[in-house]
Amino acid sequence: MREETQSTENQQVISVWVRDPRIQKNDFWHAYIDYEICLHTNSVFFTKKTSRVRRRYSEFVWLRQKLQANSLLMVQLPQLPPKNPFFSLNNAQQVADRMKGLQKFLEK
Repeated sequence: MREETQSTENQQVISVWVRDPRIQKNDFWHAYIDYEICLHTNSVFFTKKTSRVRRRYSEFVWLRQKLQANSLLMVQLPQLPPKNPFFSLNNAQQVADRMKGLQKFLEK
């Protein structure tokens, strides 16, 4: 459920989890799912060792587009789980599959 970078006894670890999908309703007709993104690290480069934030799929799309637009970026960006026009907020398997895809995106 997370990726860790390990090598030596003085290893610095960054762990990330995507969990706790919740349906958010704007009004009767408009709803979406957001996910809790959790990060834990012992890295000296982070002042906060643990953080949590909620994000929705469209914010992952925005992030990937911004990273892609960075002309200095010389790495292949991981893919996001595909946008499904028939995605159902009430389909637990679809929600779980998307959550796993978002997890893989963040790990890479």
